[in-house]
Amino acid sequence: MTNGIECGIEIPYVIHGGGFLDGFIINYHDFFGFPQGGRDQAPRNRLLYLYTRDGVEKLKIDSASSGLGDVSLFVGFQMYNDGKEYPNAVALRTSFKLPTGDSGQLHGSGGTDFAIWLTAGSDHKLGAGHWTIFGSAGILAMTDGKVIEEQQHNLVGFGSMGAGWSPLSWIAFKVQLDAHTPFYKDSQLRELNAEALQLLIGGTLSFSKQTTFDIGVSEDLIVHTSPNIVFHFDLKTKF
Repeated sequence: MTNGIECGIEIPYVIHGGGFLDGFIINYHDFFGFPQGGRDQAPRNRLLYLYTRDGVEKLKIDSASSGLGDVSLFVGFQMYNDGKEYPNAVALRTSFKLPTGDSGQLHGSGGTDFAIWLTAGSDHKLGAGHWTIFGSAGILAMTDGKVIEEQQHNLVGFGSMGAGWSPLSWIAFKVQLDAHTPFYKDSQLRELNAEALQLLIGGTLSFSKQTTFDIGVSEDLIVHTSPNIVFHFDLKTKF
């Protein structure tokens, strides 16, 4: 909007369908020696989200669906920038999420969320290109949603840290760790009751000063607490 202030809106479209990468993921874990966590013993290419507690079915999704997700509004304030060619900078960011998605189909949580977090980065010149270190930490506050609501936490902490190296102006390589505290409690399932930690590896291709393309892949370092593998593609243009 002005120097040091930005705002935005995220309008997600969510699709749930049967798996099609199960064989690839199993082979990928075998090749790198990663634990399978039982995935190689489960039926392949199946859609089933199922949770029961004390004999009561709390959640079951076994049919494909798609639709609008939870819309989020974002505001960011730059708190510090030393103005150098390779700067050190700090920003305060906030987001407000609305329950626009159908929680019955897991397109949204059914609750309203507010998050606030600090981000910081430090750029440094190298003989070949430059490198950057970055990180963030924040708190997510949630009203009671409609997905296993009786076990939901209302406060969750989250953060990330990483580094990037850009040997040339048109390409950069990045590695990042993302973590958060549990969203749910009172369960023996690590999927609900444990902290999550993900490793992301990827990079950025710059087609111009305005247009970039990010490619990334994630791995769940704490097994059963986050998606086994995520592919990330982001085409971005500034006006």
